[in-house]
Amino acid sequence: MLRTLRLIFIAVTGLVLLTIALANRAAVPVRLLPEDLALFLGLSTAWEVPLFLVILGAVAAGVLIGFVWEWFREMRIRTDARGKTREVARLERELAVLRDTKEPPKDDVLALLDQGRG
Repeated sequence: MLRTLRLIFIAVTGLVLLTIALANRAAVPVRLLPEDLALFLGLSTAWEVPLFLVILGAVAAGVLIGFVWEWFREMRIRTDARGKTREVARLERELAVLRDTKEPPKDDVLALLDQGRG
């Protein structure tokens, strides 16, 4: 069911993109700088590309910028998770060392845990 829905979504998206491409085939000039500034700097290069490439390129650039933005935004969360993972591993090692000792535990919580195991 889910695979069928995914294939339908891909087909509809492809059809929409094809329709946009066919409707916007006219060539448009694309410049990196405004015309006056480009002439002032001597960099007056312009490319003639189909409009659908400009539209789809802008959408792709927006998606890429959004992914990078979210990656930077979530960096703090990933750093915190990495620190918590290290802390859990350290505490598990410490607990294993405490359980391996033959003397009875001096901590009430560990004594309760050992009673539950035995």
